[in-house]
Amino acid sequence: MDIQVRVTAIHEARQIGLLAAIGLRCRPEPWNRVEHSGGEECRKLVFAPPAGARRCNVHLRREGDPNCRYALLFRDYLRADQAARRQWGAFKQRLARSVPDLLDYGQIKAPATEILMIAAERWAAATGWQPPPGRPASRTSPAR
Repeated sequence: MDIQVRVTAIHEARQIGLLAAIGLRCRPEPWNRVEHSGGEECRKLVFAPPAGARRCNVHLRREGDPNCRYALLFRDYLRADQAARRQWGAFKQRLARSVPDLLDYGQIKAPATEILMIAAERWAAATGWQPPPGRPASRTSPAR
């Protein structure tokens, strides 16, 4: 499972500390700090749960960056297109069963993702899809 958290800025030390306080650990791999999207190098942070917990990745991306849009389009396209969703799920299940190494898995999945995103971009153009607006973080007053 992947979860995206949109933030106004990447503040590595602070965000790593905050998420560590709730039990998430920052993934150490270099590709979990920077990704290329829309011809731009975009910063991000990826967190994983403690060992033994349900597997997931929590991605922090900056609101408005191309990599943030990419993840939202990927999600919304698969939600909208049942056939694409089924085919992508079947591909990922076969890949996970046959390629146990995380680096190899990612290298095989990347070109397939790019092909899926060609269809997603066509869908976005045909439907007028736009990324949903981010919600401002709620502010709470400190106790007095």
